[in-house]
Amino acid sequence: MMIERSKARKQALHILYQREITGEGVEHIMRDGSYSREEGELLPFALVLAEGVEQHQSGIDDLLGRISEHWTVARMPLVDRNILRIAAYEIVYADDVPVSVSINEAVELAKLYGGEDSSKFVNGVLGRLADSASRMKEGWRPEDVR
Repeated sequence: MMIERSKARKQALHILYQREITGEGVEHIMRDGSYSREEGELLPFALVLAEGVEQHQSGIDDLLGRISEHWTVARMPLVDRNILRIAAYEIVYADDVPVSVSINEAVELAKLYGGEDSSKFVNGVLGRLADSASRMKEGWRPEDVR
């Protein structure tokens, strides 16, 4: 299951990258069949991630913007911000993925697809998110992050 979910995260990243480049929504990309098949047939978890990020992107971007020191989401490299969006979606909205797994998977994606410092950047941002997310259990909400 771990390997399948890793593959699904790569697929979701491809879809979200394409979405940002073309301006087309996830549903359109899926209906069109124009998504990358580099990682094989699309896995259901990839669609859950891509659609979840799209549905919650405004809140995720707001959260990432407040957590990232000296970075707006718009200034982040395209690949990095979509990796961060996937992991943030998992951390904040998915109950079935441990935070440490989300962070590790995001760092691995950053090493594979990002720039030279992407993995450090992704790890730092998600580390701050994880610290804040641990407070969710005590009534914390994503908009409470500063």
